[in-house]
Formats: sequence, structure tokens, C-alpha cells
Amino acid sequence: MLFINLLHQTLSPFFITKAPVNMAPWTSFLLNPTIIFLILLLLLASLFLSNFSWSSRRMPPGPTPLPIIGNLHLINIKRQDVSFMELSKTYGPVFTLHFGLQKIVVLVGYEAVKEALLSKGNEFVDRPPIPIFLQIQHGNGEPFSLKTFSAAPTNITFIILFGERFDYADPTFTILLRNIDEVMSLLGAPALHVYNIYPFLGFLLKARKMILKKIEETCAIIEKHMRASKETLSRNQLQSYIDSMLFKQQQEGESGKKNIFHNPNIVASVLDLVMAGTETTATTLQWAILLMMKYPEIQRKVQQEIQQVLGSERLPVYEDRKQMPFTNAMIHEVQRFASVVPQFPRCTAVDTHFRGYFIPKWETPYRFNPNHFLDAEGNFVKKEAFLPFSIGSYFKPHLE
Repeated sequence: MLFINLLHQTLSPFFITKAPVNMAPWTSFLLNPTIIFLILLLLLASLFLSNFSWSSRRMPPGPTPLPIIGNLHLINIKRQDVSFMELSKTYGPVFTLHFGLQKIVVLVGYEAVKEALLSKGNEFVDRPPIPIFLQIQHGNGEPFSLKTFSAAPTNITFIILFGERFDYADPTFTILLRNIDEVMSLLGAPALHVYNIYPFLGFLLKARKMILKKIEETCAIIEKHMRASKETLSRNQLQSYIDSMLFKQQQEGESGKKNIFHNPNIVASVLDLVMAGTETTATTLQWAILLMMKYPEIQRKVQQEIQQVLGSERLPVYEDRKQMPFTNAMIHEVQRFASVVPQFPRCTAVDTHFRGYFIPKWETPYRFNPNHFLDAEGNFVKKEAFLPFSIGSYFKPHLE
């Protein structure tokens, strides 16, 4: 209506005077900042759709993206794996999605993942440049605390890394535990997904700044232990992962070779083990306890098998798993059911052609059932599609 009124007001003086100055209202209208913004937005949308149409001709099928947001309106940010499964029903196990302005190809199902990461492992070896990770690498009585399940496996990992076991009340240990917990929680926050899709919004997001602060604190602790290890380093007494890395650093320095075991690489490698190597184990333990509580009949069967094989006189060893097929199957089923690491972002290192439109079907994929990993005789059977931590070659930070 405003545009019609404007036409009506400018039409009459135009025909009476024929003066060029009477074009001013039109010029003023076209130079209006709002109009200019709308025109630019339309041009951008047109360019985006044109580029989408051209570049998508040779790529896997997928839903048509919207300007700016791509296909984000189709994705549950908190449960992306569920959204991917739903979309695969329409577009198959290999399809294209747009996360904002980023174009990705999603692989769903064992056959597609196996073909990409094993048959073409060298072509899918690179990791995508995820902004936050790029910045990180530069009953009765008292309620039972789940922190116990974080503290125990973390301390085991720390013995390997630092060569010493921490007291649970040790200030350094509590700081590391808190940092691990907070970083992992923040990495799953919707705000971090927004940042990874639109990195230029990082200055607005508190979660990103908090993560980087916690990572900086953790790196400072690692560097402190590295300095202490250097002072007592002995070739005949390498007591930790850090000792071994520092000794290798020393060897390469003496030989004159290019030293890839420099301090930033060692810190990055230890940081990776501190963060990813402890959280996954702790989460698996928590899921195991939860599922044993929910399915007491399975818990009893596991307990009976452990008692039969181990008795009460000794601790288990790794080889015992061969005599405990149901317990072994239960552990595998916990990781399958919980999907501790549900997605594995990758990017191709070179141009590649990929096929594989087959989606394997589990008998009861959404039901906790250790029989997924047992044959008809009750023997443990390792399923090829069991990939709790991905397959194929991947980037090793300590070798970069």
C-alpha cells in the first residue's frame, strides 16, 4: 500500500512540469537502505541457489538448502544422528547436507562407512577444519556420585601419561577432572554447533571462550609435568608416556633430524589423551551401570558368568574375555546402544568417486540386547559393523 501511495503522489507533478527534479522521489526510494538490503539479499539468494544447482549435479542427492541456513532447519542439533537416520530413509545412505554455507556428505550404515574409510581410506584421511578444535590444538544414605566413574578411569589414564597416581583430593587432579567435564559438556552445547557452522559469530558465544580457557589451564598443567619429567629423565627409567615422548625428542635432537616431537606436539598429544581418552571410558561405565540397573536379569547373568570364571580369589586379566562371551557381548552392546561417539566427521584428502547405497538393518537397533553379539550357541561374535570409535586411518596429533 505504501508503494501504491508513493506512485500516486509522484505521478501528477511528473506530467505537469516534466522537470528532471521530479525523479527525486524515485531516486530516494531506490537509495533507501532497507530497499538496498532487500535487493542485495535477493541477489545473494539467487547466487546461492544458482551455485547450489550447478555444484550439486555430481554430488549425492539431498534436501534443497535454504539461503544462509542451508538445511539446519531439518537437523536436531542435540541429536544429529537421529536426524541423519531419518533423512537416510528418503535420500539413501549417502546424501548431501548444507550446514549453513558448509556443504557436507553424510554416510549412514556400515557398508557405506566401511567402503569410505577402508576401501578409500587414503582419500578420506583428512579431518574437516572444525573451528573450536583448531583453536584447542594451538540408593540409601548418601547419594552415589557419578564422579567416581570419571575419577577412576581418569586416574588410570594419568598413571600412563604422567607416571603417577593422583589422590582424589589432589588439587591438580580435581582441576583436570573439572576441566575435562566442563569442556566435554560445552562441546555438545548448541552454541558450539552454531560456532562451528558460523565461526565469525565466535565473539558472541561465551561457550567458546570458556572452552579455550579450560584448555589453556589443562595445557599449563601438562607443561608443568613435562618440565618436571625433563629434570629426572633417564633412558633406563622411562616411567610414563611423557617420559617416552621427551626421550624421543632428545634422541631426534641429538641426531640432527627434523624433530616432530617438539613441545607443542607433545602437549597436543597428551591433551588429546586427557580429554578424549578419559571421557569415553567414563561415559561407557556410566551407561553400563545404568543399563545393568534397568535390566537386572542381564546383570545377574553377567555376574554369574564372572563368578564362574574368576571366582572370588583373583582379579580379571584381558585373556579372560575369551571365557566370558556373555560379559564380552554385554560390553560391546553397551557401546553400541549408548553410541558414545555417534558421528565421525571426515573430509576427503583428494577428489574421489564414492558409491554404496546399502543400509544394514539390525534386528532391534533401539533395544538394549547383548544377544546382538552372541550366536545361536551363546558364543561371542564380533560384528563388523561395530564401530564405536570409527575405522581406517586418521590423523595422529603427536606425529604431525
